[in-house]
Amino acid sequence: MRILGDRILLFVFALLSTVLIAYFFWIDQPVVSLFPIGLMLIYFAVYQTEKLFLSIALFAPLSFNIEEFNQSFGLYIPTEPLLVGLMILLSAIQLKKPFLDNSIWKHPIIITFCLYIIWVLISSITSSHVLVSFKFLLSRLWFFIPILIFGTHFFKKEENRIAFLWLFVSGAFITIIYTLLHHAQYGFGEKEGHWVMYPFFKDHTIYGAIVALVLPLAWALYFYKKQSVLVQAVLILMIGVILLGLYFSYTRAAWLSIIIAVAVGLVVHYRINFKLLIFIGLVALTTVISKWDSIEMELARNKHEHTTESFNERFQSAANVTTDASNLERINRWNCAISMFKDRPVFGFGPGTYAFEYAPYQEAENLTIISTNFGDLGNAHSEYLGALSEMGIVGLLTFIAVVFAIFYSAVTLYHNYSNSDRKNRVLVMGMILSLTTYFSHAFLNNYLDTDKAAVPIWGMCAMIVMMGLQQKRELSFSNPKLRI
Repeated sequence: MRILGDRILLFVFALLSTVLIAYFFWIDQPVVSLFPIGLMLIYFAVYQTEKLFLSIALFAPLSFNIEEFNQSFGLYIPTEPLLVGLMILLSAIQLKKPFLDNSIWKHPIIITFCLYIIWVLISSITSSHVLVSFKFLLSRLWFFIPILIFGTHFFKKEENRIAFLWLFVSGAFITIIYTLLHHAQYGFGEKEGHWVMYPFFKDHTIYGAIVALVLPLAWALYFYKKQSVLVQAVLILMIGVILLGLYFSYTRAAWLSIIIAVAVGLVVHYRINFKLLIFIGLVALTTVISKWDSIEMELARNKHEHTTESFNERFQSAANVTTDASNLERINRWNCAISMFKDRPVFGFGPGTYAFEYAPYQEAENLTIISTNFGDLGNAHSEYLGALSEMGIVGLLTFIAVVFAIFYSAVTLYHNYSNSDRKNRVLVMGMILSLTTYFSHAFLNNYLDTDKAAVPIWGMCAMIVMMGLQQKRELSFSNPKLRI
């Protein structure tokens, strides 16, 4: 009873803290109406903690940012209040009565992410906007702690792993249906395709990224095991709708990320020799360098615009660095990020500060019709260059280390499952493909500060961590020589 009482008090405290913060920044709204929902959440937190954790996967694609309504304070509802509450609740329980598997702290994904978070803290202290950077750190923690750290506990159960993926795919499916129906009212026009996903997504680029991310997960659920005819029909319908959503997202980076994911999947599955890949890469690089003049002339002749509705022309426009405003603005942001890094190469300007600092680094020849002199249009359009400009070279290296650890662990996990363990191989391959879509997309955009991307990505990482630990124990049990 004492533990139950502590849980109630802790979650009430977390919920009320979140509501008070929201009220402070959103004072003209009827916050009192949130209390019935709050009472229901308290019940689930106390009696159904596991189900509340899993429900975040469903809410993430369906959440909306209150900043769209109040223009002063960003908070994704309902996911971030739930994540804050779970972070406080589960951390307190862990301190009082530890329940996490201590082996997770030795896993490469957890180790590298902890190093990354430590550097986020250090670079926040030296930040040009300390409050902005500490808010960035806090937002990373309320994704990292409940989803990646405590997720390893909930994902010990196979059924929870499948439920989490089903819920996320289902939530995304609902938003895709909504977007397609809304888009159909405008004849699936390209211009309308930039905002018809509102209020669930702020624009077509993040929408396209999440649609691409969810496609391999739906595929994995279909092939995971022999399903009933009804479940097969539902999944086929979902995959078809997701493909339609991907096409009508008019997001070139999302289309390209799927192609890259398929290529990576083939390399992983067929164990293509790494040396052969390096050789092919060197040959390709040498060819590009030797033919650069011709390539540059061809790029200059490319006048395809991203505003076209034709799939072929829109895809070709990805290489248009002469007249395509979207591409040119992205290059402008990248140049700003590199210039910012040169000014502060070690600590950067501070996590989350790019939008406040990049304006003076814009050069006149790089400005486009969508640039602003105030530099108030957002981020670096790259997870990697964003980390470089905001946290310096160490920030970039720690982030790359996290990405490397994720793929190294996932690929090792995949190959260590025997061919007879079809279920786990399919599930891990689905996650490898899904993660590939995002981290290849991350060269062109950055969305890890949103619940849409952070929840599924860190959720999949938590699954990889726990499945890896379980696999290691099974291998150690079956082969006494491997026991420590």
